[in-house]
Amino acid sequence: MANYEFGAGIWMFQQFVDRYATDAYGPPVSTLEAIEKAARVGYIKCLDINYPFAGEGVTVEQVKETLQKTGIRAQAITPHIYMREYQKGSFTNPDPAVRRRTIELGKTAIDIAHQLDAKYVKFWPGQDGFDYPFQVDYAKLWDYSVSGVREVAQTDSTMQFAIEYKEKEPRNRMFFSSAARTLLAIEDMGVNNVGIVLDSGHSSFAKETPAEVVQLVARRGKLVSVEVNDNWREWDDDMTFGSVHLTEALEFMQALRKINWQGPILLDQFPFREDSIKAAQLSIETIKALDGILDRMDLAALEAAQDRQDALEAQKIVLQTLLGVKLLAHQD
Repeated sequence: MANYEFGAGIWMFQQFVDRYATDAYGPPVSTLEAIEKAARVGYIKCLDINYPFAGEGVTVEQVKETLQKTGIRAQAITPHIYMREYQKGSFTNPDPAVRRRTIELGKTAIDIAHQLDAKYVKFWPGQDGFDYPFQVDYAKLWDYSVSGVREVAQTDSTMQFAIEYKEKEPRNRMFFSSAARTLLAIEDMGVNNVGIVLDSGHSSFAKETPAEVVQLVARRGKLVSVEVNDNWREWDDDMTFGSVHLTEALEFMQALRKINWQGPILLDQFPFREDSIKAAQLSIETIKALDGILDRMDLAALEAAQDRQDALEAQKIVLQTLLGVKLLAHQD
């Protein structure tokens, strides 16, 4: 069994808001309170932390002290470049002053990351993109995104940066929408310190095959981080891992083995109506269980079936291990 370390996006332990329950599902939760809440999960060793911090007057020193007190470390710093002030875009905003503000916030996030000893700065430009046909000049959007991220990355060659792509929401069409598109944009940036956060749910939501894509990104040396959740493939539901697509979750875990993933696995979930601590525990225990299933699976027989591209034999091997029964179908 692989010895994975586990983390989470700090937002999993904070306040949830949607366009219907605009008064939120629960009270506001500060960054400091969220760190302490994450520590109650028992498995969480690191957090992706948003900046600016939540809570009145929360300082870097307070965050550092709370991390030390709980035994949790900062894995990433994610600047808030998708809030109301960026409703028309961050890197792609039509106003050059807002684009400049985005870049400067990215540079500030570098300083915060250094102070908290985080491994990378993550960009999730959720407001970058468009909603209607003919709304934008696509070539200009490409240039704005590529040049904006490039400028931040060139500020500090010692800092790792990562882009988390997503097909849509909040924009109907987000700029960094798929793994392949994001890889092409990174190639155009011409820098060595920008990579990808592979969110299994975003990949599934984009109609990709997460197990395939995580290997694609890793093969090009651009896999910075792995985040997991599940959804119904029509929206970014951010449910517990393996709750809907259990077989694909197992295949994703096998893909992590194939690339010899050594980094932590982070949870990116929004348990609107569930207990966030229990949701985190369930996902992590599911990951551990799926990894244990791989230990029991006849991987040599599976590889042989894959070499023949024998779909039914491969399914039989997987299902026998998952279900714990002998399936007699497809016998020679």
